[in-house]
Amino acid sequence: MSGHSKWSSIKHKKGAADAKRGKLFSKLARALIVAAREGGGDPAANLALQNAIEKARSYSMPKENIERAIARGSGADTAAETFETVVYEGYGPNGVAILVEALTDNRNRTAADVRAAFAKHDGNLGGSGAVAWLFERRGVILVDADRFDEDDLTLAAAEGGADDVELEGSSFRVTCAPETLSAVRQAIEDAGLEVDSAELTMVPKTTVNLDEENAAKKTLRLIDALEESDDVQEVYSNFDIPERVMEAVAT
Repeated sequence: MSGHSKWSSIKHKKGAADAKRGKLFSKLARALIVAAREGGGDPAANLALQNAIEKARSYSMPKENIERAIARGSGADTAAETFETVVYEGYGPNGVAILVEALTDNRNRTAADVRAAFAKHDGNLGGSGAVAWLFERRGVILVDADRFDEDDLTLAAAEGGADDVELEGSSFRVTCAPETLSAVRQAIEDAGLEVDSAELTMVPKTTVNLDEENAAKKTLRLIDALEESDDVQEVYSNFDIPERVMEAVAT
């Protein structure tokens, strides 16, 4: 899945740019608010909040912004919005499975946005359970392979409870159980290694190889269109794009 990993790194860099314009911070804040509202404001007792904080940190969200969002969700701020989680499932071009997670205060608006994106980019929106079985929830941490040693990372990750460390493109990809994500990140940072990103994600059990530039572009256009929605938090897919094709479409 080297192409998939490279796209994750590209998305993270794009996200950092979006954060400067405020759009990504708004999405991260929404996730923090919902996690705190549903499980309380103490991350030690709320795994979902713990993971939302990890993701916000990965995008350099200021500490005060994180704390403000948690306060709004936990009731310390009475102006907290009411959001609900909605999941959409479907297929993109070439039979690629796509899973969309959204947090919304208006189901009709979000459904219309998602449906329009699928229709415009040769996709098909399916029903509940259509593709969810093709993914599993995992914690994933990316570390720059050009700057850090694999043996040092493997040792630190194992001490934190990670399951695997793989080299994918220019990044080491550390995989762990969702409940150990925070501990694994802490162990890596305690060893003096810098984390590029750390988040819960849906990892595909099988992948669809997109070895033609046109097929890859069509799929990535659909994913970009879905992510443009303010309500969409995450878009997961099971594509795998070879390195040579990814280099061509990512420029």
